[in-house]
Amino acid sequence: MTAPATTTATMTATQPHTTATTLANTADGLDAVRRTDFTLAHDGSYAARLARRSGDAWFPERWTLDGPEPYAVELPGHQPEEPDSDVLPLADGRVLIRRFIEGRHTFSLLYPTGPGTGEVPLGGVECERLTLLPPAPGSACAYALAPGEHATTVWLVAGGAVGPEYVTEVPGRCTGGVWLDRTGRMLALDRETDGVTKAVAVDLERGGEVTPLLQITDDSDDRLLLADADSGLLLVRSNAPGYDRLGWGVLGSRRPVRFPECLRLDDAVVSPFAVQPGQVLMPETCGVALRIDGAAGSWLGVWRPAARRLLQRAAPEGWLAGAGLWTAEGVLRLPCSTGPVPVSVVDIAPLGEVPCDLSIELSMGVGTEPAQVEVPGQEPCGPPDTPVVCKPVPLQQAPLNGRPQAG
Repeated sequence: MTAPATTTATMTATQPHTTATTLANTADGLDAVRRTDFTLAHDGSYAARLARRSGDAWFPERWTLDGPEPYAVELPGHQPEEPDSDVLPLADGRVLIRRFIEGRHTFSLLYPTGPGTGEVPLGGVECERLTLLPPAPGSACAYALAPGEHATTVWLVAGGAVGPEYVTEVPGRCTGGVWLDRTGRMLALDRETDGVTKAVAVDLERGGEVTPLLQITDDSDDRLLLADADSGLLLVRSNAPGYDRLGWGVLGSRRPVRFPECLRLDDAVVSPFAVQPGQVLMPETCGVALRIDGAAGSWLGVWRPAARRLLQRAAPEGWLAGAGLWTAEGVLRLPCSTGPVPVSVVDIAPLGEVPCDLSIELSMGVGTEPAQVEVPGQEPCGPPDTPVVCKPVPLQQAPLNGRPQAG
């Protein structure tokens, strides 16, 4: 296959990364695009963002989060960055930055050098649009998507031998980007073909082999939002129930996706941003952190599949909304920045406050079902008028080997 974009090895500097953009629709048709310019490395050791200290001058900033106290290092270049640049923290502590200059997306690696900023230019890609994928697990590599008219190119923009490298071309227009394993091999993309969007899995070690991952009905838009490699828990958004809903399933399960009623809020957008790792073979017990956006602002939601209840709470002051990570011990870590304290992390351990009746949850199967018997103090899985998804496609077709099949 021929790449629709061209790569150049010209050594020019560049690139920050803003991430965590979520597009969601409520049942009432409220559309919102929510973005935070704060990106966490896959293991949570580093983070990066574009910061603005005074006026309109933007510059990259790296946060170190794996020490006794979080701290930030400014990485300013010779001139301020454009606000549409993107930064991405790598596992080795360097920060990848993407800049768009005269029709080219250029890339550089930034790192602190005493009082200054070191920069390693990586070259560029000539294309109209290009977006960085979330940090790849298990390496210091970074990937990007360049959508074309009929196909989308996956680029390795950091970690290759010489400059950006063409990886594969996926038919259709792809967005999103969720890693399905801990090695950076299996990548899930939301692919639009013939006006319908379905999540597919792309095997980067087998020439970009594409396999269907999520298909709830033939004509529904089924997008993958988050995945946990330990438990196989998947968070999806689909209009299969008749309108966009948040749902969950398990990679490798023979059961279809379920759409809990407690995750549907009137006049608010609910977007998952972090899943608790380490819950091997126990996806129902994973904590899920959600950003809730409404007319009053943004606040925090915490939920787990076995609970059937969404816990809502005010966000800590200065929360970089939509950013955060779970520890395997169940602590939710939220980065915050205020005038008096520009760098801080607030730890929240809320799972004990979320009731869990695992026996009830496991007996219900996975899917949008007819009305459930309501248990006092708990949410039913679906109201009487919730439509049944008639043609679920089991998730055991996902092309990952070595995971035990869930019931």
